[in-house]
Amino acid sequence: MKVAALALALVASMPVVASAHQAGDFFMRAGTATVRPTEGSDNVLGLGSFDVNNNTQLGLTFTWMATDNVGIELLAATPFRHKVGLAATGTLATVRQLPPTLMAQYYFFDSNSKIRPYIGAGINYTTFFDTDFNQTGRDAGLSDLSVKDSWGMAGQVGLDYEIDQNWMLNMSVWYMDIDTEVKFKANGQQQNINTRIDPWVFFFGIGYRF
Repeated sequence: MKVAALALALVASMPVVASAHQAGDFFMRAGTATVRPTEGSDNVLGLGSFDVNNNTQLGLTFTWMATDNVGIELLAATPFRHKVGLAATGTLATVRQLPPTLMAQYYFFDSNSKIRPYIGAGINYTTFFDTDFNQTGRDAGLSDLSVKDSWGMAGQVGLDYEIDQNWMLNMSVWYMDIDTEVKFKANGQQQNINTRIDPWVFFFGIGYRF
């Protein structure tokens, strides 16, 4: 009897493990999102492919758990700003873009696990705006820059680590298929350049469960 009573006392004193991700949960993550293009394009005016630099912004994800293991996630962010140019000329223009992405995810382990790795696949829509040549580009006779919006597939791997019942740490890596057409005029002549941005996106943040 004393052994049984001691065992019951030990069980009662143990902390209750809350479900980490379970059906019906909704949570939001916020953190840094860094876009690293793996760019390539058709030859631009005989000077090679476009160069597009990295950019980091505030990233937000919103996730609803359809089951204990299946989630639906939307990626959002503040607008990314990229410098675009050529190796021979340096930066010629700046472009802003937003890449909202909708993912279906599978979370490994059970709902009581503090660590939940996951994978996801979905679709990306990228819209480009505030496209403008800088003074170097204008001096080179470039004008009328526009970048076509893009639809493409996306994939991700990620990991949540539960801090407590409401808070979690997150890291994830995304790959997005972003193919677009860059249009501009060079000394009055129309140029249409097929461009592949295809970035990796690295996200590090903290999440809150509602």
